[in-house]
Parts: sequence; structure tokens; C-alpha cells
Amino acid sequence: MTQVSRYGHMLKVAVKGMRMKVTARYRVDGSVLNDTVQGRMVGAETTLEIDSPDPPERVARVVRNAERGCFVLQALQNPVPVTGRTLLNGAPLGDG
Repeated sequence: MTQVSRYGHMLKVAVKGMRMKVTARYRVDGSVLNDTVQGRMVGAETTLEIDSPDPPERVARVVRNAERGCFVLQALQNPVPVTGRTLLNGAPLGDG
């Protein structure tokens, strides 16, 4: 929603209000006790409601740009490498 406000301002489209509903579906397989647990996201749906006096084609342009400029949406649609590390009491924690 931040990108809608940002690009709306840049494209001179008035956004008087907006609401978004996000539904994410997850699945967890395996066992924590057996050290085989694996979680994954299996889908997501969004509904964006925009209040604006501007013509639909101008608002649609804002939404297209906002979707392409959203880092989270782009990372979900075009997966990127993710690295992580864990520290325990300030020292690297191994895989165990």
C-alpha cells in the first residue's frame, strides 16, 4: 500500500483511501521431533480497494507500477536467494 501512495503522488492520481485484504495459505509437512519439519507457502490472494475520484485507467496505471515496485510481491513472484545465520550468545550456531 505504501507503493500505491508513493506512485499515486508521482503520477498525480488522488488516492483518498485504500484497504487491502491478504490471505496466505501455508502447509507444514514432516515432524519437529524427527527434525524433518518443512513449512512452505502454497499461495496468496490479495484484494486492494482504492477510493479515488480519478479515472479507472489512471488508477490502474498506479496499481501496475505499485505491484512492479513492491519488493515483497516481486520476491514472492520471482524468488531470490536467501541466506541466514544464527548466533547463540554472540557466537555462530552450527547446524548441530
